[in-house]
Parts: sequence; structure tokens; C-alpha cells
Amino acid sequence: MTAGAWQALTPIAPNLGRLRGKRIVSPDGSAESAPIDLMRTKIVQQMRANGWRRLAITSPSAGCGKSTVALNLALSLARQQERHTLLIEADFRKPSLLKLLDAPRGPQISEVLAGTAEFADHALRLGGNLAIGANSKPVETPAELIQSRRAAEALERIETIYAPDLMIFDTAPVLVSDDTLSLAAHVDCVLIIAATEETTIQEIDICERELAERTNVMGVVVNKFRFAAPEYGYAYGYGYGAATEED
Repeated sequence: MTAGAWQALTPIAPNLGRLRGKRIVSPDGSAESAPIDLMRTKIVQQMRANGWRRLAITSPSAGCGKSTVALNLALSLARQQERHTLLIEADFRKPSLLKLLDAPRGPQISEVLAGTAEFADHALRLGGNLAIGANSKPVETPAELIQSRRAAEALERIETIYAPDLMIFDTAPVLVSDDTLSLAAHVDCVLIIAATEETTIQEIDICERELAERTNVMGVVVNKFRFAAPEYGYAYGYGYGAATEED
């Protein structure tokens, strides 16, 4: 990895107040980010112990908040200055990261995976150690793109040039399409995001079985719940209310 490669990426500086309004609470290390930071620590420890570098974040169905969790996790990791993280938007049917970030439209990471563009021309950099490859518009044939040899080669090239400590993939819901099952061949492990009072046990079981046949299932995070923890003076939980429509 060269510092020059990272510095060449287009920098953005999202407004923290607007991020918080979209349940993105981890950039400043506030009390609300504690559950995300705890999840970050557990994920890093488990991935390091197993020699894993690529993590997919998915959900059984739409509306579970997976994109919000993925972005919060990436921003939490970015506060560890010695760690370099890539967040790749692999939910090609319904991209949402640029909207969550209030970032200018234009980047299209799908073109990089198709082998028609370079990551440096379509990635955004937050600070010095977090790069995000997002999409401005949906992709017509995402499963075919994910399964292509060009996509695998593009990911290898990105890893070679940028040498991230961790690559996070925000992927499509498992029960909506076969996109995430196709992506599973390219990742070391997957984390399932379930929504309280929305996701059923049966849906989680189906996801776990399907994904376990293709990669390592790290676990299930229950999102969209909140309970008071008066002894700490703040609410504690992985969920922060309703997820945005795009998640």
C-alpha cells in the first residue's frame, strides 16, 4: 500500500449533524456509538483470529437497516487511525450509501467491478483511512456482474493497490435475489442484520443455512430496537429506531 494511492482518492467531509439525522452516529465516538464500537471490536477480534479480511453485511429482507449498520461500522473503524478500511456497495439493485452520506452523485463502483474503470476514479475518501466505493444508480444484471471473472480480478487489484485491513461489502437482502449468495464466494464471512419485530426466526434460519453453504456466518445482529440503560446515562442497543427506506 502506498499513502499516495489513498491520498489520490476524492475526499469528502459529510456534515456530522446531517449524518446523525440518518442514524449514522459513529464518526465522533459519542455515547450513542458505543454499541457500534462494541460490535467493531468483536468483529475485528474474530476476523483477526481467523485471518479474514472480507466481510459482507446483509439481511433477510429490505428495511432491516443493513446499510446504516455497514456505514456506522466503517466510520467506527475509521476512528482507528492505524487501520485502513474499504466499504464497497454491493447492493446493486437499490444503492443508498451516497444518499446516506449526502455525497455528490457520480461514482459507480459497478463499473470498476466490470473492469471498465479504475477504483481511484470512483471511490470516495473520508479522512485518511476509509474509502467508499458506492453507486449512483442501480445495475441491471447485478448477479451476473458479481459472478464474473472481471469482478473477482477487480477486487484482487483493489486489495493489491490499497492493502486494506478490512473490506466491508454492503450487500442485497438474501431473500430478495441471489446477489448475496453469488457474492459469498468472494468474502471470508458474513454478518446478518435482522430487524426487531419484523424479521422472523424462519427468515434468519433460511439466511444462515444458505450462506453457511458458501461462506462463514459470523452471527446475527438485532437492529431497530432501543432500551434505556440508566446506569450509563444513555440508551444502549444496536438499533437506533426505524431504518431509512433505502436500507
